[in-house]
Amino acid sequence: MAKRKPLTYAKSGVDIDRASRLVERIKKIAKETPRTGVIGDIGGFGGLFSLNATPYERPVLVCSTDGVGTKIKIAVMAGKHDTLGIDLVAMSVNDIAMQGARPLFFLDYLAMGKLDEDVAVSLVSGIGEGCRQANCALIGGETAEMPGMYGKGEYDMAGFAVGIVENTEIIDGSVVGVGNQIIGIGSSGLHSNGYTLVREICYKRRKLSLDSYVEDLGQTLGECLLEPTRIYSETIRALIKRVPVHGMANITGGGILENIPRAMPQSCKAVIQKESWDRPPIFPFLQEAGNVEELEMMRTFNNGLGMVVIVPDSAVEDAMEMLSGMGETPFLVGEIMERKNEEPQIEWA
Repeated sequence: MAKRKPLTYAKSGVDIDRASRLVERIKKIAKETPRTGVIGDIGGFGGLFSLNATPYERPVLVCSTDGVGTKIKIAVMAGKHDTLGIDLVAMSVNDIAMQGARPLFFLDYLAMGKLDEDVAVSLVSGIGEGCRQANCALIGGETAEMPGMYGKGEYDMAGFAVGIVENTEIIDGSVVGVGNQIIGIGSSGLHSNGYTLVREICYKRRKLSLDSYVEDLGQTLGECLLEPTRIYSETIRALIKRVPVHGMANITGGGILENIPRAMPQSCKAVIQKESWDRPPIFPFLQEAGNVEELEMMRTFNNGLGMVVIVPDSAVEDAMEMLSGMGETPFLVGEIMERKNEEPQIEWA
């Protein structure tokens, strides 16, 4: 009987040496996201962060986790992976900013069928850029090589952010009241939501490719679809220092329709003026190309508003001026009114 050759982990599809080389490359990226409180380097069994380095008397940690959905499919098709990491950071740090928290640190999870070092480094470089924009540290993560789980060139990723806020300064929408005004902050486009519908419209209905130049968009389809999610955490941090903010909503999955109600009491409703903000060209393009009804648009996409801020009427002018000064595009989009009986919490005007 012939002697069988020794089997190794690498021969079965998982190359530990390649993963070790990747960790060394990632360490360099992590060092470019320094923050007071970080202890040690990437490579240990856990990331370390000291809360003693923060100035809070009654600190509350705020945590969030998210992914980037099927936007990954677009990146794989385009062979362009360097902006998805920004999306990944944005999806979590924008969420924790909604409660008045500033992000402290970020961790990521990346899974591939076969580890491609260059693609992985490109993805993590984007994560590093997102962390720099959010002023938080990349302190750890996991890269898993999983043959048989993902096809050639495919991968999935998830992100985890931890932030901090003073107990007495948590923003939970409980003080939102009648007469408060709703300010929408412009998005950079689709961000990371609704891409399954986007692909259905663009590829199956319109038979477009990523290289297709779309006149209505003023760019190729790929350029538009891979525009990274805008990170608002530093903007919000500055705003809440100077303006009384009663509530905030990150307009992600569920769109305007489902996210604004999360930022106010059940006794209130938001009356939104539909024509009060500018929608980036991608949204009317998708609506017309896919024959998508208005209600479906509002519950699937951000439609040009990446987040909303609810402030007292007396603070509107200062908030709008400050947001504009920080490079944001604010719109006064609605008002909080009393909700009677079983009225919906969103009303369109």
